[in-house]
Amino acid sequence: MKNTFALLLASLALTLGSTSANAGKPVPRTLISLPAEQLHWQDVPGTNGAVSYANTLGNILSDGKGFYSAFVKFKSGTDNGLHKHTQALPTVVLAGTFYANINGTRTEYPAGSFYKLPAGLVHESGCATGDDCLLFQYQDNNFDLVPVKPSPEPTT
Repeated sequence: MKNTFALLLASLALTLGSTSANAGKPVPRTLISLPAEQLHWQDVPGTNGAVSYANTLGNILSDGKGFYSAFVKFKSGTDNGLHKHTQALPTVVLAGTFYANINGTRTEYPAGSFYKLPAGLVHESGCATGDDCLLFQYQDNNFDLVPVKPSPEPTT
């Protein structure tokens, strides 16, 4: 049941993404079938194995060469630090609890949640302590994470 729910959410997210990106264009009628055991998991460079991904369409690390969708795993307790993205980032949380700190407010997204960060929004995000997180993400071009230095605390 849990896997069926996860696949349903991923399919919904993919449909929403491709619908907006392809509005008015003919939809290809080619079956895409990726059972979990056929996903090719790779570590995200520079994360020491704390974050990994499995592409479903395109390539999450394609250097801006077209649409991608991918499953992304975060080990429990992994924090991405303060950063932003150059394009909107829709995300479906399939397992664990992912969080985002925006303007000092932490919002937690347990399994079954959806959020879409707008381009340029400075935030901190990660996988809460407990279970590892599994996300499904998609964008018109490759994923990017642009580190942002925190603003200095005002002195009195």
